Parts: sequence; structure tokens; C-alpha cells
Amino acid sequence: MPNDFNQQIIDEFRANEGRVGGMFEGAPLLLVTTTGAKSGRPATTPVMYLADGERYVIIASNAGADNHPAWYHNLRANPAATIEVGTDTFQVKAVIIEGEERDRLYARMVEQAPGFADYEKKTSRRIPVVALLPEAA
Repeated sequence: MPNDFNQQIIDEFRANEGRVGGMFEGAPLLLVTTTGAKSGRPATTPVMYLADGERYVIIASNAGADNHPAWYHNLRANPAATIEVGTDTFQVKAVIIEGEERDRLYARMVEQAPGFADYEKKTSRRIPVVALLPEAA
């Protein structure tokens, strides 16, 4: 179950064809619905993304907290997910990106949204980068 803050963003996203205002106005935002690693229940979370060809790249920053966000644990346990981008909804498979590619994609996200540089400074953990690959129709 999303917290109140996330639920407001989810509701606004769905009511406005994928657009939201406030602190995320104009930011590339998607909704990712994962299967709970422990609960087995669906959980929807709004996250910023970076377009990379056919892939949607998301960052498990958790705003620089010392623990990974729940959606990351869910995707590691079950990489099949659903995303909503604008008015489109489709199935994806999550792939954890490592090494130089991870660093390159994280740097691209920082260029797009400089706050991600602060998240890296706030935590000692290596923030995971995840690519969401659309499943073939």
C-alpha cells in the first residue's frame, strides 16, 4: 500500500495522463507495479526514469537513505512488473545494471535530475540502477 504522499502522486498521474505538478512537475515519471517480495501483493510506486533506447532506467536511491527502497527488493525477488508511462501500461522485466554501464546511466540521471548526486553523497551504499525492458507483445 503506497504511503499518502505516493498515493497522491499516483492519483494525480492517472488523472492527468501521466503528468503531475508540485516537486515532480515536468520530470519524467512512471508508475511501477511490483509484486511484494514478502507479501506477494501488488505495490505501485512513482519513480523518475531515464529513457535509454527501449529501456526505462530507474534508480533505487530511496532519497539517499541507507536502505534500498521496497520496490527494489520486490524487483530482485520477482523481476516481472508493470509500468505506466503517460497513458500507456505494459509489462516489463527488470534487470539490475552493474559496473561501467551502471555508472554511465547514473551520471546521465544526475544530468537530468541533479538531486541524484546528493542522494549518492548521503549514503554509504552503492545505489542500484535498474533497467526495465518491455516484454515483447
